Formats: sequence, structure tokens, C-alpha cells
Amino acid sequence: MVDWLKMSAAELGRGIGAGNIDPVALLDAFFDAIKAHPYYDRIYARLTESRAHAEAEAAGLRAKAGLRRGVLDGVPISWKDLFDTAGVGTEAGSKLLEGRVPVADAEVLRNATMAGTVCLGKTHMTELAFSGLGVNPMTATPPNVNDPALAPGGSSSGAATSVAFGLAAAAIGSDTGGSVRIPAAWNDIVGLKTTAGRLSLKGVVPLAENFDTVGPLCRTVEDAALLLASLEGGKPADLAGASLAGMRLAVLETVAMDDLRDGSARGFEAALARLAGAGAKIERLRYPVVAEAMALSGALIAPEAYATWADVIEDAPEKMYPLILERFRTGASVSARDHIAGWRRLRQLRALWADKVAGYDAVLIPSSAILPPDAARLLSDPVYFATENLLALRNTRIGNMLGISALTLPTRAVAGTGIMLMGAAMGEEKLLRVGIAAESALA
Repeated sequence: MVDWLKMSAAELGRGIGAGNIDPVALLDAFFDAIKAHPYYDRIYARLTESRAHAEAEAAGLRAKAGLRRGVLDGVPISWKDLFDTAGVGTEAGSKLLEGRVPVADAEVLRNATMAGTVCLGKTHMTELAFSGLGVNPMTATPPNVNDPALAPGGSSSGAATSVAFGLAAAAIGSDTGGSVRIPAAWNDIVGLKTTAGRLSLKGVVPLAENFDTVGPLCRTVEDAALLLASLEGGKPADLAGASLAGMRLAVLETVAMDDLRDGSARGFEAALARLAGAGAKIERLRYPVVAEAMALSGALIAPEAYATWADVIEDAPEKMYPLILERFRTGASVSARDHIAGWRRLRQLRALWADKVAGYDAVLIPSSAILPPDAARLLSDPVYFATENLLALRNTRIGNMLGISALTLPTRAVAGTGIMLMGAAMGEEKLLRVGIAAESALA
């Protein structure tokens, strides 16, 4: 028997379309696997069983009537616990929001439901999405698929592990500084960071809305393309015939290659060799604009996050993990002058970057400078937590600061390592074509 839990979302959808998979039976298989899994309550914050069964039954009726809404109609996916779900708790991994029950779905969830996807439930995450490590002693820390003792990556920790452990066909997360790409890389799956502003944030619990983005975590680039279309109610990117032959790719050496740990470096170099072997022309690129943009992040992200949450946080600071609380409070000391000047300069730097890399099909960097660290040590050693968190998010944050799209693929050479492809702002379709060609070379 074919193992549905290991198939891509697209493969499951095509099976439904061919009449080989019943959406209700598929949903039951996922729920059975979830409830039998030893770590399921560390991955899922809550399940949406009644909703899911109603959606699967409707998908089955549409399939029988030849009225399917798209490839993903009837496919079960999970949602990070910061996407509002009508009548179901949405607490963003925080005791501060305990008992919060929205009355309406987030717009992206509503779009995906209209495309026929089935909502399995809400996945655990870092408190208010403000850490790249994925450990959360206030609610739950999901296990890393390669070793349960390692950090899963965050903040979309449960989203990534729900896919990696076969407990969802795909997942939807958010990315403000790397929160889709870090857990995807550390759990050997695909993660897409969309351009800020491309997908609606209506009904999404915010961190820093000028940087917040919505993105899929999944098994394949094809799945990422299909999920992007379902989230915005659009048409999937055309991935047919994509090839690396003749593509011009740049390896960014500024910032991104500094202080790489051995495993991350080996995984990245092995992946580069595969891409070159498939016909890509790879060049090295240094550009100081990147370092200047990165230096502005402290004046931009933390102040916005603290301004968003200060009243709620300071009303009950004891409900937060101290190291996350400390990260938020760093934003309190940034002046309005520095924040506004930072944004003005960042817009200039983004334009300079776009001009510099316009001739490349994608820019490549290691998805993370480090491998997944030990989860217990992170929680017992504040200095280690701070050091690892900064290094974990450094490379991913490049894409957020530059305001571009980015895609992480597993290197397949070293477990827990990814290669990141950075594209243009609003250039997801082209990036996905490069990505599917790269995925073939890395397989």
C-alpha cells in the first residue's frame, strides 16, 4: 500500500483527482498518525477535527462530481498558531494570549479553504514568533526530526515538524526574520519566504508587520508553488521545463559566509557542486550594502515588535520566558529618529541591491550558519541561547532586510542543512522555477 503520509501534497491531490484517494480516508489516516505519534502534543497545539471532517467530506463530494477546485482540493495541511481560526483558540505560543478565540478566519486561511485544503489544526510555535530556535518552555518545544534532543528551529517549529514527521501534507507558517526557513532547513524540508506585502496579514497575529510574511513549509517546490497560489487565491507558477543549464547564480560572500559551522559549510558546498554539475554558472559576489542593511535590523524589527506588544507584555511580564521578554524590551530604547532614519536608508539599500543582482537568476547562501543546537542547553544557558539565536537567524534575516523572496531547499548532503535561493521582490514565480530545477539537481 502507498504510504500517504510520505507523499507530497501535490501527489495526494492528484491521487484524489484520479479517484485513487478518498479525502475522508486520507484525513482519517493523518489524524490516526497524529494521535498515535509520541510527540504529537508537542507539535500540535490543538486539532480542528470537526472542521476538517466537514471540509474533507465536501472535497470528496466535489471530486465525485468532477468539480474539484484545484490540485490541493482535499489535501490536509496544518497552520501555525498565529493564523486566526474562527471559534478555535489562536494563542501565538504565548501565555499572554491564553484563551484568545477569534471570530473569523485569517484571510489566507479563508483563501486556502476556498481552494479546498483541509485544516488539520494549529501547530506550536515560539512565543509571539520572536526567536529562530523553536524552543518554548511556556507551551511546548517540538522535537527535531533528525534528533528529538535538538532544537526544531523557529518560530514555525510545529509547522515544520508536522510535515517532517508525516503528520501533515504541508504547513503554513510565518517569517519575519527566518521563521519559515530555519525550521524548514533544520528539518530537511522546503520553505518559502514570500515578499512582505504579497500575502495578506489580515487575521495574522503580528510581530513586526513591516517585515512579517506568510509562507508554506512542505516537501517539494511544486507544493510551495501550489500553496502560494492557494493562499492568495491565484494561479500557480508554471514550473514546466525548468532547467539549471545556463542559469547564472551568485554566491553571496558578504556576511552570509562568516563564521559558518563545519556541517553547514559542508552541506552548502556539496549542494553548490550539484548545481554546478547540472549546468548552472556560479559566480562569487561581495557587496557591502548587505552588511549595512543588516546593521539596521536592530533599529527596525525589535522597536516595531515592542511597540506592537508593549502594553500586553508589561501588563503581565511574568507570563513570558525571560529571554524572549528581554528580546522584546531591547526595542524600547530605540529612538523614533533612529527608527525613521533606518527605514529611509534601508529603502535606498534595497534599491541598490536590486540593481546589483538584476543579472542573476538567484543568489545563493547557506540557509543557516549553524546546525540545530541542543534544546536543553538553550534553556539552561542564556549566553548560549543568545549566541545561537543570532547565528541561526543571521543568514535568513538578509532576505527580510533586503525585502526579497527566498526559498530554502534541503542540501541532502548533511542532515539539518539547507541551501537558500534568494530572488527578487515579488519574484516568487521565477524563484520557484529556479528552485524546482535546483531541487532536481539536489535529489
